[in-house]
Amino acid sequence: MPIDYLPIILQMLVALGFVVLTMTATHLIGPKRKTADKLSPFESGIEVVGNARAPFHIKYFVVAILFVLFDVEVIFMYPWAVNFREMGLTGMIEMFIFMGTLLLGFIYVIKKKTLDWIND
Repeated sequence: MPIDYLPIILQMLVALGFVVLTMTATHLIGPKRKTADKLSPFESGIEVVGNARAPFHIKYFVVAILFVLFDVEVIFMYPWAVNFREMGLTGMIEMFIFMGTLLLGFIYVIKKKTLDWIND
């Protein structure tokens, strides 16, 4: 029944109202001193040097993406390792297929020399 959702809707409205009220009050009541120190970017106490939009070499991004890609495999391997005995031979074959696919991807990365940094 729609009436059963009334407490949830009421709680959401109260939470939203609290957020809007708090943000509005702090914006209106809070200090408004804008100095050069407050408007400058904070870099952990280090003086800012240069432009933050300086281009990075694409290999940094490729290595980051590859790290995430190959790191995600651990997420899939952990439940398999925990339930290794229950899965039996079928689970073992499936994991060999999974690891083989990842190995093929790693071989492709090595053949493309994506991780070679010497002459860059």
